[in-house]
Amino acid sequence: MQTNESLKECIRVFADIDQLNNCRKRLHELDSSFSKISNALSLAGNNVRLKILFLLFEEQKLCVCDLSDILSMKIPAVSQHLRKLKDGGVIDSSKAGQTIFYFLNTEYADLFKSYFTLIASNKVLETVR
Repeated sequence: MQTNESLKECIRVFADIDQLNNCRKRLHELDSSFSKISNALSLAGNNVRLKILFLLFEEQKLCVCDLSDILSMKIPAVSQHLRKLKDGGVIDSSKAGQTIFYFLNTEYADLFKSYFTLIASNKVLETVR
């Protein structure tokens, strides 16, 4: 069995310094993309918020009352999820009369499209085997 000390060690014969530097540089170049995607995935990592995003993707726009009815949740609870998604920049809203409609921002719709297509086909478990 390995001890904590042995887990801290890395034994290699040759370290490709160019490869390591190129990887560091590439990660640095893509830092804003990593931040944007990790933020979106973090927000979508909640079951209710993922459902909200899916519904907005499929229906284009819904109000908090629609979402409350569909999800069988109280309006304040749905509103909290919408606030987090809006603060994270994943969704936006527009007002029509006194009703506020929520919609998925286009860039995030593109990001989530493959996930939602997979969910809609109900074949998620087949892909993770």
